[in-house]
Amino acid sequence: MTRGYSLEQDLKLLINNPKYSDIEILCEDEKKLYGCRAILAARSEVFDRLLYNGMKESYEKQISLPKINSAGMEIILEYTYTGSIKEESLTKDNTVEAFYAADYFQLPDLQDFIMKTVKNTNFAKNYSPELLSKISEKMPLTEDNNFLNLLVEAVAVKPLNDIEFGRLSIAGLQCLLSCTYEKETPFATPEYEVFRYSAILAAKQVSNDAHKLLMRQLPTLEQLENETEMIKVENKFTDHQKVAKKLEPLTKFIDFNQIKARILVEIIEPLGIIPPEIIVSVYRRRALSNDLISNGIRGRPQKSIDFVESDYVWDESVCGPKLIIDDKGKVVRATDDLYICQNVRAKMLFENNGIFEWDVIIEKDCSASWVGVCASENFSYEYFAGNQPTGWVLGSDGSYCNSGKRIGNYCSRFGDGAKITVHLDMDNRTCAFTVNGTKYPKVSLWDNLPSKLYPVVSLASPGRFRIQSH
Repeated sequence: MTRGYSLEQDLKLLINNPKYSDIEILCEDEKKLYGCRAILAARSEVFDRLLYNGMKESYEKQISLPKINSAGMEIILEYTYTGSIKEESLTKDNTVEAFYAADYFQLPDLQDFIMKTVKNTNFAKNYSPELLSKISEKMPLTEDNNFLNLLVEAVAVKPLNDIEFGRLSIAGLQCLLSCTYEKETPFATPEYEVFRYSAILAAKQVSNDAHKLLMRQLPTLEQLENETEMIKVENKFTDHQKVAKKLEPLTKFIDFNQIKARILVEIIEPLGIIPPEIIVSVYRRRALSNDLISNGIRGRPQKSIDFVESDYVWDESVCGPKLIIDDKGKVVRATDDLYICQNVRAKMLFENNGIFEWDVIIEKDCSASWVGVCASENFSYEYFAGNQPTGWVLGSDGSYCNSGKRIGNYCSRFGDGAKITVHLDMDNRTCAFTVNGTKYPKVSLWDNLPSKLYPVVSLASPGRFRIQSH
């Protein structure tokens, strides 16, 4: 490209270019980058103090940045020279390094851009465990670290059983548990599963044998529910002390009061990896009070709801003309000649405050199955809910839609037999979904829902949907 037509393109020629540089930057990983003193100092007060302080850095041709990785420094150079960076410049390997470097060089606009990119793209969905692991080892774990809070929230709404071992480090898990311990924040994993994941992760650091043994000795809750008898746990195994030592940083952030007594007695205590005083304190509490475990999961408690199973029915009075209600109101199906989605809402009205959850089972999928919420005002039951300003729905292609604005890649595709759980938070007027057991974050664009909402579905032939309590 001919020079002189684009300032941004011309300045890009200077980035990490030895020909036009007068300073070498030696990074934490011993990689050497190149920069221009004047540009760096003009763009960052930290660089100005570093390069023009009247001391040896002011005249030497090399500066050392022992806390800044070259991956993050390359992003800093791109931003300081051009005033922007491209989303594709950020990867799971350099995002945390770039955010840390932006914090170090006091570049708040770059920090904001990194956070928005992580929040509004697939970064948080795809890489939040890896990013949380990195930031927990790189930056101080303070409550005012908004990037840390964003990543904790993104990981907290994922069931830990869905995060492969190795993606979340011990430090990352400790950060997650400490930031959510005794806090009223959304959390997707039952406390026994928190212990199970922590113990297996700790064992993995000790030996393959310890890892294999705990994988066998610590069944998931689903496996426990399907077992007719509690699994027989071996007494203390060879490496139990080493595993207990690795598990120690996590143990104090696990709420054993949320775990059923039988699991504590027959599964956890025999392993010998939890200090006896913790187990005894749980037993004492239960013996001396009627304070039973709540719902076995940390996080914001579910508010009591007066709905019973018989309330979960579709409302024939607010139903598309080519939809048929069956099975005492539990099932809605489309007629054979319905080719364009029509809607039906349920009879329950959610209003004001509270956290509400219900399931929709896709007994028969159609070309586009949609599940969500709607308001009663200005809502038509003959036209697709997602094209209306008062309809907010999740589709079987993994996208969500409102007012005709359709955003893809929210979740995995789903079809026949899928179970969709709707999580409606009327305290914060937000909505999230669990699809086939995987919980996804709240829909970021739906952050100001109305104060009165109903469950709604949109379907065409041959669709058949069932509603039930969660």
